[in-house]
Amino acid sequence: MARGTLYTISAPSGAGKTSLVAALVKDHPDPLRVSVSHTTRPMRPGEVDGSNYHFVDHEAFLAMRENGDFLESAEVFGNLYGTSRLWVQQQLDSGVDVILEIDWQGAAQVRDRIQPNKSIFILPPSLECLRLRLTGRGQDGEEVIEQRMREARAEISHFDAADYLVINDDFDSALQDLRCILRASRLEKAQQHRNNETLLQALLGEA
Repeated sequence: MARGTLYTISAPSGAGKTSLVAALVKDHPDPLRVSVSHTTRPMRPGEVDGSNYHFVDHEAFLAMRENGDFLESAEVFGNLYGTSRLWVQQQLDSGVDVILEIDWQGAAQVRDRIQPNKSIFILPPSLECLRLRLTGRGQDGEEVIEQRMREARAEISHFDAADYLVINDDFDSALQDLRCILRASRLEKAQQHRNNETLLQALLGEA
């Protein structure tokens, strides 16, 4: 069985990462799943434990990290986030492609621990557009918005570590760009070799 491919997708808050990933997974023809992170962040209205995040308290998170349960972990806005190492490995070993929605710190950790992987960075078309999207959520006050804008600039500064850049100016165009990245990855020689080993042996007269 061919091994799945791991994708990390990073973006500043408000760039549209979550909506793009949801649309990508919904209509993708190949097995593709999004990892559900553990977090100490409080649950927001409308969120579901085990679907949006695995919500745990601070002590439980630290115990899991100490036990080596996380593939990567990071602190964002004062809250802890982590990706289950076992779940990701099980999915990849069963041939399922996995998407990790993580910040640049987590993406850097994953690059060091799992190869091969593909890293994607989603950018807004402008800082003004990013501010409008954050304000339009209606969830945060001006002070929080300003903090998120500062964090966004810091996050954006790490875009050059990614393999692919996607500008989310038009949602449908950005979604198509993501689909193209996943399709191209499936056509890489190493991936095609794993997926079509019997055919290649037959073509070479080795069957």
